[in-house]
Amino acid sequence: MSSPLTDENAAALRRARFGTLPDRVAPEDLVATRPVRPEEATGAHDPDGLAVRFACLATDFGL
Repeated sequence: MSSPLTDENAAALRRARFGTLPDRVAPEDLVATRPVRPEEATGAHDPDGLAVRFACLATDFGL
């Protein structure tokens, strides 16, 4: 006959089945900084570059 399912038994079964959660990632590890390249620092407008970042069918048709 099996023992009744207690909170501790349920937690042990859950850990055995799913394992544990991964360690938390620190917010400062989520951001990478890099120096700005000279062509990025000018702020020049590049219409072809805009099309890569912004694609919308309505805009393509001029609506």
